[in-house]
Amino acid sequence: MLPYNVDLKGKTILVTGAAGFIGSNLCKRLLKDVEDVCVIGIDCITDYYDVNLKYHRLNEINAMKGKWMFIKNSIAKKDVVEEIFTKYMPSVVVNLAAQAGVRYSISHPDEYIESNIIGFYNILEACRHHEVEHLVYASSSSVYGCNAKIPYSTEDKVDNPVSLYAATKKSNELMAHSYSKLYNIPTTGLRFFTAYGPAGRPDMAYFDFTNKLRAGETIKIFNYGKCLRDFTYIDDIIEGVFRVMQHAPEKKEGGDGLPIPPYKLYNIGNNKPENLLDFVTILQEELIRTNVLPKDYDFEAHKKLVPMQPGDVPVTCADTTPLEQDLGFRPSTPLREGLRKFVKWYKEFYGI
Repeated sequence: MLPYNVDLKGKTILVTGAAGFIGSNLCKRLLKDVEDVCVIGIDCITDYYDVNLKYHRLNEINAMKGKWMFIKNSIAKKDVVEEIFTKYMPSVVVNLAAQAGVRYSISHPDEYIESNIIGFYNILEACRHHEVEHLVYASSSSVYGCNAKIPYSTEDKVDNPVSLYAATKKSNELMAHSYSKLYNIPTTGLRFFTAYGPAGRPDMAYFDFTNKLRAGETIKIFNYGKCLRDFTYIDDIIEGVFRVMQHAPEKKEGGDGLPIPPYKLYNIGNNKPENLLDFVTILQEELIRTNVLPKDYDFEAHKKLVPMQPGDVPVTCADTTPLEQDLGFRPSTPLREGLRKFVKWYKEFYGI
């Protein structure tokens, strides 16, 4: 296991995408567990999904003790990013701001270029001109595309994205590598695998299916239910991010007189892909168990098996060996346990 070389105590940490699912949970974890930390959050709060959910997450952060400041703005605005770095001088940056969603990228490509490419460039430039100990940024399991090798390893070649979203995330990894090489900036990219849990994204299958079933609508199960997904519970995601933040790739000089890029990639996934039909069965059992849906609900009448959607892949599965070897952690929350916690939150949040 690698020793921690970044002490978060007393530091100023910038979290972009702070009103998002992963970002808000990370902010809460930092304020809860890091002594005298100052967390600066930025989020432009787009209407990609219900903004009330984003403000709900922010309210939970606001209710916590500690030094916390939120800025409603976009990292795609270079002057805004530069002002934040100049004024607050963050020591560690966690870039989670991005336009998410594979299918949405097909119909709204401009938003992905603005947030995921221009926004990330602005963060890299700011890190270049200010003393940043470690830049951690969100990548995605989507970069693996239709990789035939299972489980997915960060050593695999990922040059064939099947969606613009995946292409932007792969671009982030390439951009980070070049800045690490040229300017000796320690960067770590995290390929997240299907994060889920309480107060998650409503466009994700578990949340979307729950909404549709409650409304009596039909849920579409893609690839005729033959998909396998590596569902990763939010607490496991946050634990992985928290540990990664505290170990920056070491700076070393290469034979060309330039830095050997202090650059690293990790998968953060459950390493246990679940069949989509099994996932739906567990979800419906938990919805009945908590009385979100009645015991006699006719699920078969509200399910439809459909072909694969453009941009989707049949299987995702993370090789988390490097994460375990380097940082002593691997996600392990069982799917039923995670969905049970989500359904409990859903029932309370919507007053069912």
